[in-house]
Amino acid sequence: MARHEVESEVTGNVWKILLEQGAAVAEGDVIMILESMKMEIPVEAPADGTLAEICVAVEDQVEEDQVVAIVED
Repeated sequence: MARHEVESEVTGNVWKILLEQGAAVAEGDVIMILESMKMEIPVEAPADGTLAEICVAVEDQVEEDQVVAIVED
């Protein structure tokens, strides 16, 4: 079973989490939305699988390249 770390592309805040842990995801599905400098940045699943872990909560501050979720296929 492969684990894919989903990383933030920007420094910002977690605005919305759209999926719950355990949800089935397809590559490109939006898992959460970050807010940075008044822009909404979608965080997408890198592969088909199951959303094994969400590592952040709404309103958390995240850094660029921080792991925000784990997808297992």
